[in-house]
Amino acid sequence: MYVRRKQKIMIGVSLLVVACLLVSGTYVYIEYYLTEKETPPQQTTITIDDRISPLENQGVVLEILRMRNRGIIDKLLKPGNSWENKPNFYFVSNMDGLEYVSKDVTQHGRTTEVFFNAWDTMFEENKIMKDVPEEQETSTISLTIMEKKSSGLLGRKSQYVEADTVSVIYDFKTGRWSGQDSYMDYDGYGYYLGETYEIWFNIYQIDNDGDFIPYWTEVNILGTDPTVDDSKLDPDGDGIPTTWEWKWGYDPFTWDDHNNLDPDLDGIDNLEEYKMEKWFANPFIQNVYYEVDYMGSGGFNDPPHYFFEATKEGLIERFAEHNIKLLMDDGWPNSPPNGGGQELPHIAKISQDSGMVLQYYNNYFPDERKGIFRYLVLSHGGGFQHPSKNNVYDTTVLATATGIHPIKMIFDYVLSGKVPTKRGRIVGLGQLILHEMAHSCSIDADNCNFGGIDNTSYGVFILPNKQYKSTWGQYHSVLNYLYANNPKTFDLSHGSNGPPYDQNDWGLMFVGYFQYNSNLIEEPYYEAGTGETLVGSEFRVTNFTYDENLTEQFKKIIGDYSPIDPIKVNWSVYRCISNELNPDHREIRIYAQPAIKTTKQWVFNREADLDTEGNLHFYSYDDLVKQKTQ
Repeated sequence: MYVRRKQKIMIGVSLLVVACLLVSGTYVYIEYYLTEKETPPQQTTITIDDRISPLENQGVVLEILRMRNRGIIDKLLKPGNSWENKPNFYFVSNMDGLEYVSKDVTQHGRTTEVFFNAWDTMFEENKIMKDVPEEQETSTISLTIMEKKSSGLLGRKSQYVEADTVSVIYDFKTGRWSGQDSYMDYDGYGYYLGETYEIWFNIYQIDNDGDFIPYWTEVNILGTDPTVDDSKLDPDGDGIPTTWEWKWGYDPFTWDDHNNLDPDLDGIDNLEEYKMEKWFANPFIQNVYYEVDYMGSGGFNDPPHYFFEATKEGLIERFAEHNIKLLMDDGWPNSPPNGGGQELPHIAKISQDSGMVLQYYNNYFPDERKGIFRYLVLSHGGGFQHPSKNNVYDTTVLATATGIHPIKMIFDYVLSGKVPTKRGRIVGLGQLILHEMAHSCSIDADNCNFGGIDNTSYGVFILPNKQYKSTWGQYHSVLNYLYANNPKTFDLSHGSNGPPYDQNDWGLMFVGYFQYNSNLIEEPYYEAGTGETLVGSEFRVTNFTYDENLTEQFKKIIGDYSPIDPIKVNWSVYRCISNELNPDHREIRIYAQPAIKTTKQWVFNREADLDTEGNLHFYSYDDLVKQKTQ
């Protein structure tokens, strides 16, 4: 009995052991053979085509697009006629040691010296080429301007001295350059603001498909075909081709709202910047464009009105000092029909209240320029700013002196300080234009609530009343009528005398102001006020909602940067509510508002997306290059 019981126990234990073995074996089988195995992470291999110019003989091209001397203001503010002496200069380029001297023009084996003799060489472009060893990664390029300077007794001797030099290193892989000029620098890409000269230039390499995107960038970064011209392709359908988007740091394969984006707050959207590219438009640097037309003759002693070259150059310089590029079409060779420099029909009387300027605006100002250019009419009536369409202040009418009118000349000098010499007329016209330009950039008595603007209570110029002199006389600006015709004042105020009788006009400059309806409606017989009754417009972003957290996140990312530095801006970030309404739109819109008292306008500055963690993500060409090269 005991033995049988013991046998049963042994059999049971054996069966239990066998069962355990079967279960464990089954488990091992399932785990080993049937369960999908995790592959240990492996480092991704990035394939790089590191060739630079496999399709073409490698070469680099330097285009000198424009050179402008900056010295005219000093000459105009001095008595005499020194402003008539235009600068005489030439340039020297150096490309990896290959030097070219522009004055030495060789033709049929004979060399002749040819110099530039102008304040501005706009529309006198030059191009220099350099053969480069195959697969060379960079080229060092410099451009030096040599200007003629007088010396010796009575200035009878002269020599050419170095006036300004810009030097950069061109990268054949990325197509960008760095050095004294670089992408997204303060004064603009392809532009150098020197002490004596402004220089506009471009650099590119010999390119198989002619879109001037380097082979390395096309195959490694953009994934485009280096044998197909991308300057004619728009894969994301946003209205701007790949070449422009690549150059200015936008993703060519992601739709951008270029029709509304205005990253430099100058009132010119990206689509317009693209169209204006041949006229030096830069989407990240403020541009101010004017078309200038002239009223024709009114008969004897009333010849056609005239825009002085020296006036134009003086205005350009004043804006250049504040990193604003002013371009004035007074007869450009490549402007559209009805472009600048037209002689307009004579109107016997023209006034702001009548709105007569509409006939010029409708019939002589090209439609394709409206919203990009401001319109300046030189006539015998004015000056004033006028909203030709809607309530947008984009038109200026100014009176210019023509003919011989001795009594009026005396009266004008006694009352307002107009000097009847040619220099006086040149400076005086520039002062009046600058006065009205400032109004078109948001600086007026109503917006500023500042009594020094358009104030005529000084009495007469030759003997201003003492109270005015001791108060508003501290405001040295062409916006102050006491100084608006004084040949010593060709500037807006920098606010050096401080409040309450001075202000920094340049610090209130919002050049995009001309794009928006004014809060002020000027009825006939309007007189400037204090701005206390102005009604602000409501700001809306359809299908987007303000996001405070993302706004704070963006402020930390952007830091102290301002697109209109030194003027600061306020930032607001808006998040898309529903992609169904606008499936092409990006998730995030970022708006900038000039932090100045003259405007409350918010401007669409940039777009972004959200990553998987809900953080802001921005496209960056430079980051893509780093990922590929590290």
